[in-house]
Amino acid sequence: MQIFPFFVRGIAHSSYILAGKQGCAVIDPQRDIDVYLKEAKSRGLKITHILETHLHADFVSGHLDLAELTGAPIYVPEAANCEFEHVGLVEGDTFEIEDMNVRVLETPGHTPEHICYVVSDTSRGPEPAAVFCGDTLFVGDVGRPDLFPGKARELASRLYDSLHKKLLSLPDSCEIYPAHGEGSLCGRAMGAKRSSTIGYERKYNYALQIPDREEFIEDLTTDMPPTPDHFSRCTEINRKGPTKLKEIPPMREISPEEFFRFAGREDTAILDSRHYDSFGGGHVPDAWCIDLRSNFATYGGWLLPPEKQILLVSDNEGDARKSAVWLHRVGLDSIVGFLAGEMFAWVTAGFRASHVPQLSIPELYEWVRSKNPPVILDVRAPSEYESFHIEHAVNIQVQELRERYRELDPEAEYAVICSTGQRSGMGCSILKQHGFSRVNNSAGGMTGYNAAGFGPECPMCALSWAGKAGRKEASFRK
Repeated sequence: MQIFPFFVRGIAHSSYILAGKQGCAVIDPQRDIDVYLKEAKSRGLKITHILETHLHADFVSGHLDLAELTGAPIYVPEAANCEFEHVGLVEGDTFEIEDMNVRVLETPGHTPEHICYVVSDTSRGPEPAAVFCGDTLFVGDVGRPDLFPGKARELASRLYDSLHKKLLSLPDSCEIYPAHGEGSLCGRAMGAKRSSTIGYERKYNYALQIPDREEFIEDLTTDMPPTPDHFSRCTEINRKGPTKLKEIPPMREISPEEFFRFAGREDTAILDSRHYDSFGGGHVPDAWCIDLRSNFATYGGWLLPPEKQILLVSDNEGDARKSAVWLHRVGLDSIVGFLAGEMFAWVTAGFRASHVPQLSIPELYEWVRSKNPPVILDVRAPSEYESFHIEHAVNIQVQELRERYRELDPEAEYAVICSTGQRSGMGCSILKQHGFSRVNNSAGGMTGYNAAGFGPECPMCALSWAGKAGRKEASFRK
């Protein structure tokens, strides 16, 4: 038995090849499947099984593409009621892959239909050697049970049973291979390590240290991170069967003149994936700013209207194509093309550009303390805001700005801030779309604010704000 892991950083997704000497299974595949085909070919393996643990919410799976190219059947939970050709699995089902015995556990909780695959390497012994646990059990965490409105407490109770009555009955030596790692919104406190053992998690996983069911339910349904919009869409796409990538019209290069005509249509969204300071220097009016170097796929799926076709503005063709791959991963398939010649071609063709001034942190600090300060709009999560924020800052999470911009005065002057400048860049683009003209981005965000000595990490924190400001201003003048 051999296990080869694959990890997609932007969505913190883990998938696996479970291999024997000649055949192998792909478990919870990502949408762009070339990585599995190349790995299998390089090792002389034939892909014979495609295994899904559940209907994934944060990404679109590649099971249909993989099945078409390999002829391997797709195994899914029977309770998922999938609409494509598949083998439905229930508790106690087993199948063989060479010397490996694979047994199915039904483990609802993160989702109603979830299953895990328990693998015994019978060439060495009968005990379970590994479990592919999807989003039921993570390293340091468990799957969030609140993705289905009105069912959070019911699913948390079922998750408690799935963990305590099933997964924790496996031997301590059994290795766990989850479908996500640190950075995923499918849990709350995942560790950076990507695999573990039942025994280690039994000892050190915070959720498994809660013996009382009601306390567990309360903990797992309180203060969970917000759920991105695309989670429900991806679940349904995976249930029905995603469009195969080869069937999606190829993205094309679009001249500034044609781009301009597209940009004026109601059914079109413009996505600028350049760095936020490039966006600030000049962008196509009404474009969304989602920096490719940020958590691009998650915020793309979260913010962009899924019913619209997408036009891309990127630094180069390579970045445009990378942007498209990430968007496909979260189910945004209507990508028409990208601006030929980038913004240079746009402005030299004579078209109007919009701008967002970029404030350095010392500039922001001085302005906040002037006679005419801007409104500080902090677009971080409430937990980040509560840990430290600029005095009098208004806290509205970036995704909430799509509706809550109505609470703000469009005539006021704004300095938008997050932790680095990426989410605040997104926030600036949303405000600009809704007619806010006096919008500034705080480049460097609260990270820069602290590094400059204005936040809680300042080495002069015992001094008064006035003394601290005087010293920092002196240092900037040197």
